[in-house]
Amino acid sequence: MTSRSGESTRRESDSMGDVSLPGEAYWGAQTQRASENFNVSPLRIPVPMLRAVARIKEAAAYANVSLGLLDAGLGDAIRTAADEVADGRWSDHFPVDVFQTGSGTSWNMNVNEVIANVANVALGSALGSRKPVHPNDHVNMGQSSNDVIPSAINVAARIEAESAARALDGLAAAFARKAGEFDSVVKLGRTHLQDAVPMTLGDELSGYAEQMRKGGEQIRRCFASLE
Repeated sequence: MTSRSGESTRRESDSMGDVSLPGEAYWGAQTQRASENFNVSPLRIPVPMLRAVARIKEAAAYANVSLGLLDAGLGDAIRTAADEVADGRWSDHFPVDVFQTGSGTSWNMNVNEVIANVANVALGSALGSRKPVHPNDHVNMGQSSNDVIPSAINVAARIEAESAARALDGLAAAFARKAGEFDSVVKLGRTHLQDAVPMTLGDELSGYAEQMRKGGEQIRRCFASLE
């Protein structure tokens, strides 16, 4: 099918009826509805969250195959597709706004549909066929958005936490250097919107350095609870 603008389209059906979407899109009907219903901002799924959800789908496929609930061939196809999504190969196929359902269901389904389509195309099926890999029955097997999204938040936070801590370390070091440079510059302190006891600019900057250093330590103390 071709739209009035000349772009190819295809139609898919879900429990709410038919929906039209771009012919080359690797997402499906539920993602298309979400992108239309929650068209609020230019912001999309943060990359660390996208990577985390994909890794959860990969792990779930492995677990479901191990439990005898999922065919091994389908499980391998899902894991390969999820790995590609986590590596950023399909990043243009996640159109859902960050402002959407509170449980993150639309994000979850976006990932399910893209992984299913990537797997199906690799297995020789057409985009949108949902065969042999179904986004709900196979990619999302045994999962709820209320499990996937909170878990992904923890995984994404852990993925990004080390770089955040290193950035704070660097900022602390920069403040410490400036504290040394301005150690002899005297200035008024301030408290309760009033002038206070004089201090050096170096003293003030060293306080900022210590705040940044402690911030990095606090992030690192969270690592154990995120693993």
